[in-house]
Amino acid sequence: MKSYIPNFLTLLNILSGCIATVFAVLNQLEWAALFVFIGIFFDFFDGLAARALNVQSEIGVQLDSLADVITSGLVPGVVMFQLLNMSQSGGWNLAFGHEVTESMAWYGGKINTISFLGFAITLASAYRLAKFNVDENQVSSFVGLPTPANALMILSLPLILMYHNNEFLGGIILNPWFLVGLTALSAYLLNSPIKLFALKFKNWSFKENGVRYLFLIGSLIMLLTLKFLAIPLIIIFYILASLLMPSEK
Repeated sequence: MKSYIPNFLTLLNILSGCIATVFAVLNQLEWAALFVFIGIFFDFFDGLAARALNVQSEIGVQLDSLADVITSGLVPGVVMFQLLNMSQSGGWNLAFGHEVTESMAWYGGKINTISFLGFAITLASAYRLAKFNVDENQVSSFVGLPTPANALMILSLPLILMYHNNEFLGGIILNPWFLVGLTALSAYLLNSPIKLFALKFKNWSFKENGVRYLFLIGSLIMLLTLKFLAIPLIIIFYILASLLMPSEK
């Protein structure tokens, strides 16, 4: 029975991604972000459970990538679609009004063509996951930004708009050029040749895991002080820390 536990957790990731997709389509981006966070939680623990129970399988690897395509690929693509559409049709207040007809303003024909550029994130995520599945070198490190990290970066944008209530930040996030540029950057980082460390500890030695410990401590401090604004900063911190980290054998 224990061999089914990791796959069950992965299926919960898929379910979370499906629910998040529904909320993202309805432009309820706060709820979409919540279920993406839940899905990423299951994504972390399915691999941990497989290793702890020593029941890794090829099916588990493939299922995990299929789950990530939904939770960390499709959902951020829909969210970027919504943000791009908001940037062209009245901004945050129109898209996040209290009436259902307002929150679904794009539904029924009010779709701006530029909004479909958001799905470049979904395409790049699917391609990145396909490459990951056939690359045997990405065990203790990643090549390119992992899809969950990219999803968190994209999902943080509506949360910053909602909870930081800053006119300056809102003006930047809902600027169509910023969103198009971020979409292009996201697609590049997912499939870039940049080598990034994985948060997998072979032992608890600070000497061998110093960068990982500093990254986790720094990330926690940023989250406690900056809240949702910390998420994109943590992704930048992750990339910079990886570039400074000595290569692992």
